[in-house]
Amino acid sequence: MTVILILLAAIVGVGALLYAEHRLHLFRNKGKEASEGQTPVAPTPDTEGEECCGMHITCEKDSLLAAVSEKIEYYDDEELDRYAGTDAAAYTDEAVEEFRDILLSMQPDDIAGWARSLQLRGIALPEAVRDELLMIVAETRQARTAHASISAI
Repeated sequence: MTVILILLAAIVGVGALLYAEHRLHLFRNKGKEASEGQTPVAPTPDTEGEECCGMHITCEKDSLLAAVSEKIEYYDDEELDRYAGTDAAAYTDEAVEEFRDILLSMQPDDIAGWARSLQLRGIALPEAVRDELLMIVAETRQARTAHASISAI
């Protein structure tokens, strides 16, 4: 019993020393950045990979909110810029089909980014295409979650 208590005390002591050293290291690096006039930079998420980075409550890759990213990214859809400022209910049938063709030609993983890009560019999706987009994004999220659950087992 005494041996177990000695080992436990040694493990706790080593853990406390490592924690103190880690905190001291962070403190020193923070002071160094401040003295050099640098601001600490948070790591940027890797949105190129299949999985989310885990740094956010909502995966930035799957988010449809324009506030998540301020970077406008074009998906070979520059011709849609002419619809900037058009109301979602005011599109002609030809315009709706143009949006639908682009949507259906995209990879499912790119659709959420495309929707964010359209929002940032001031382009409202036609209502029928928006419903299709939401359905595809939901299916993609569900498939990704199911795949992650299976992989975890």
